[in-house]
This record gives sequence, C-alpha cells and structure tokens, in this order.
Amino acid sequence: MKNNNRIHKSSLGIVGFGAFGQLAARHLGQHFEITAYDPSLVVASSAEKLGVPLTSLRSVSQADVILIAAPVSSFETVVSEIAVACRPGALIVDVGSVKTIPSEIMRRLLPSNVDIVATHPLFGPQSAAKGIEGLKIAVCPIQGRRHARLAAFLRMALGLTVIISTPEDHDKEAAIVQGLTHLIAKVLLRMGPLPTRMTTKSFDLLSEAVSMVQHDAPEVFEAIEKANPYAETVRRRFFELASELSAELETASRISPFDENGH
Repeated sequence: MKNNNRIHKSSLGIVGFGAFGQLAARHLGQHFEITAYDPSLVVASSAEKLGVPLTSLRSVSQADVILIAAPVSSFETVVSEIAVACRPGALIVDVGSVKTIPSEIMRRLLPSNVDIVATHPLFGPQSAAKGIEGLKIAVCPIQGRRHARLAAFLRMALGLTVIISTPEDHDKEAAIVQGLTHLIAKVLLRMGPLPTRMTTKSFDLLSEAVSMVQHDAPEVFEAIEKANPYAETVRRRFFELASELSAELETASRISPFDENGH
C-alpha cells in the first residue's frame, strides 16, 4: 500500500551552487526538495555528492522558495530571468554580502505577487565548519509579509540568531564589520608568510580572522569593497587615520630622548 501520510516538502531552488550554495544545501536538505542551477560545470561533482539535481535556471525559478546565491556582477541578469519564470506566491531570498543594490534590483524587477526578503548570513563555509547553530543572519524585509515566518524558521529550525534590519542600515554596519576585516586580511596576506611560532593570543586571533576570509572567492571581496555604497567612505577614513598615526610615530622618532644638555 502507498503511504499517504508522507509529509510534503516545499521545493527550494538554489541559483548559484558555489561554496555558499552548497553550504545552504547541506543545512536545508532535510527541510526542502532542492534543485540548483549554476552555469559552471565545475560544481557537478559537488552537486552529485549532496544529492542535488542540477537543472535550468527557468526550472529552478519555479520552486516555492528561490535562494539567490549568485555574484553581484551577474545579479541583475539572474533576477531578470527569475522574474519571468517564477510563480505567484513564491518566496525569493538572496544571500549576498551587500543589501542596498540587490534589494533595489529585486524590488524593481520581480513581480508584485511574490514575497522578497534580502538576507545576509554573517558566516561562510569557514566559520560554519563546526555547524551554524548560534551564528548570525541579517534579514531585511523587502516585499510581502513572509519575512516573519522566514525569521521564525531560521531561529527554530536552523538555530540562527536573526537580526532584522533595513538594507541601508545593514550596509552601513557591514562597511565597517566586513569591509575592514577583509581589507586588513588582504594587507596581512600580502605581508606574509605570517609568524606562527612566537605569537601572542591577540595575534593568533588576528590570524584566525585572516584564515576565515582568505579563501573567499574574489567576487566576495569585490562586492564588499565596491558594491557597498558606504565602503569607500569607511576605507578612506581607515587609511587617513592610519596615515595620521604613521606621521605621529615618525615625528616621535625624530625627537631625541635627551635634552640639549644631554640630560
């Protein structure tokens, strides 16, 4: 006899099956029937291992929930294609590091009969290596009312700490939190190899922060530093203050430790 008591899972279409798309599939597989789209053939073996069928963008766009994990450079093109294929009542969520520009694109291009929530998981494959429970995710309601249900799912089912925000407030904070972290990491990597033997606890923590972001795809750094409308101001201020501190140290080094009498 057929089992008529099987629980129906909602369908989830992941657009972009890179490192984060795969991370999402690992943690959402028990909750959704997942399919994915990615133009790169490199991800085929990873998709097979995760049991996620790869299909067309049009097919993925007809899922109940569409998760956009595409880079900023192709975001508008991807959203345009989703817009003509998605079904009424779909929930469309993005997971990019920047929220202002992607939110505007989704609001402008997607139909009015879908719900839109811009999110930013404040973690990646490196920081989520031991699990995601307790990690943070920013949730920005854009269109519709299902952001509350999504937030509840993220809290209850995945154990995430949810931060409700606006795209603008998110980007203002992220320009400092992510912008400076990735910027400092890039500088330190260029100074490498970094010491590993005679280190302090504070330096170990700094090295750990560098290791968490050094394997991010180049487009992640590009998005954080160039697509965030507040990043340039923060970056300029950081280098201005660094230059001021350098000048202060150079001035101090020219002052003799002895007065003119040699005392």
